[in-house]
Amino acid sequence: MNQFSRSELLLGAEAMKKLGEARVAIFGIGGVGGFVVEALVRCGIKKFDLIDDDKVCLTNLNRQIIATRKTLGKYKVDVMKERVLEINPEAEVVTHRCFFTRETADQFDFASYDYVVDAIDTVTGKIELVLRCKEKNVPIISCMGAGNKLDPTRFEVADIYKTSVCPLAKVMRKELAARGIKDLKVVYSKEPVIKPMESAETGCRRNCICPPGTARKCTDRRQIPGSVSFVPSVAGLIIAGEVIKDIAGIR
Repeated sequence: MNQFSRSELLLGAEAMKKLGEARVAIFGIGGVGGFVVEALVRCGIKKFDLIDDDKVCLTNLNRQIIATRKTLGKYKVDVMKERVLEINPEAEVVTHRCFFTRETADQFDFASYDYVVDAIDTVTGKIELVLRCKEKNVPIISCMGAGNKLDPTRFEVADIYKTSVCPLAKVMRKELAARGIKDLKVVYSKEPVIKPMESAETGCRRNCICPPGTARKCTDRRQIPGSVSFVPSVAGLIIAGEVIKDIAGIR
């Protein structure tokens, strides 16, 4: 009997062994990525690389699993690492306080990963992440737009070229096709985008409250999406399920 006994009842001993030996890199530890990590460690993944340069902000409290009053102002990767080790002290967690871009991509040894999760929110970063994984033949799953949505039942798992409705997926289809990428597993929503009701009181761009030292403040971002607790979390859990099944070889 161990902490993964209930998982083993469904997945089997051989699958649990595969999960325990796999190394998974999660790029973006926010509303989606945080729940990915949470589900993976509770399912038996023991080796993690966590990549994010952001700090926990007051506005993260409404949806991010690592965001509490006690974690405000702390680096997200540090908080997530502490949480992982509280769940499984035997886990190995490498943290990178890094904003993933083409310029920072060489810092990562993609050949050492068994799976990569893309939960970042910039198109250029997502494209570079996909290119690096395809170059090294590393499985990757990418999250499309989870902001400005209210219906978690509209998420689907599909190849990028079979997606529809999602504006981010449309851009990714075009950019990846131009680079000769033939396939990419994604989680996306068919729910039409809801226009945020920004006001003088709720506008982060004008009233940014990011913690001191935050590298990319709201005032620097092109768009501030609305989000709730029950949408990005569902996307993250769906992604985690796909990673677990793929690594364990269960379908």
